[in-house]
Amino acid sequence: MATNKFFKSLLFALMIAITSFGFGIQESSAYPVFAQQNYSNPRAANGKLACANCHLNQKAIEIEAPQAVIPNSVFEVEIKVPYDVTKQQIGANGKKADLNVGGILILPKGFKLAPKSQIPEEVKQKNKGVFISPYSTEFDNILVVGPIAGKTHQELIFPVIAPDPEKNADVKYLTYPFYAGGNRGRGQVYPTGDKSNVNVFGANQAGQITSITTQEKGDSNVTIRNSSGTETSQVIPAGLTLIVKEGDVVKGDQGLNADPNVGGFGQEESEIVLQNPIRIIGYLAFCFSVLLTQVLIVLKKKQFEKVQAAELNF
Repeated sequence: MATNKFFKSLLFALMIAITSFGFGIQESSAYPVFAQQNYSNPRAANGKLACANCHLNQKAIEIEAPQAVIPNSVFEVEIKVPYDVTKQQIGANGKKADLNVGGILILPKGFKLAPKSQIPEEVKQKNKGVFISPYSTEFDNILVVGPIAGKTHQELIFPVIAPDPEKNADVKYLTYPFYAGGNRGRGQVYPTGDKSNVNVFGANQAGQITSITTQEKGDSNVTIRNSSGTETSQVIPAGLTLIVKEGDVVKGDQGLNADPNVGGFGQEESEIVLQNPIRIIGYLAFCFSVLLTQVLIVLKKKQFEKVQAAELNF
């Protein structure tokens, strides 16, 4: 058991390394590995995705997918994660950095990431350098990607292969729901429950700000004296813009800095039909027979009209 945990941790570490070096993302804290390590299933009973526990701001996403697919076919599910590329986020080191994006796709059981040999060349070119992986060995129908550079990857493309009910008894020809989530920017909460520096930090007590000093690493030290004369100090991380000054009177939990969060997480759901090819052939045959019947009726009517005309002329 301990050995399995070790190898899982090693795999997650390798995933982080591959992703980070592949895209040059620095100081990023939006790794899907955080969810993988803390949630065996990323979708809660109420439908909330695990990513929303750390990325508190809400931002819209869009899903594009075919309405119906046939068994063993490879298709694309596209998650669009739009945002203003001129905006930058605060990195963990307090410096400005471009936003990174990530996504999660929860497919119906049996649907999974398409093998490389079956992915069209066009999709391979779009996804060049993008590392998509199953959420876990247990949930290979759940796919994750990121963090990757947001400026060039606002459209996340997942190549998916549909299951075959003839080979998998658990899969039926039905309409299935699927769920998607997309994120841009760093999270506000770490898996440990600690705040990241992408937050508004409130005053730890009501009172007057007696001093604001800058520490060696760039952090701001704010000292507040309350009505009884007790002074408390708190640190505001480097890179955040203070909206208070010495002499200001603040209330408890009043924000001391401007909101640095320019990102956010969004989730959507849609449906896809696993269609039986025989049904399609049957439907086409039915349509053809209806069309043929209509043509024959018209021809018969024309023939009848000619006979009537001939009788009248006679």
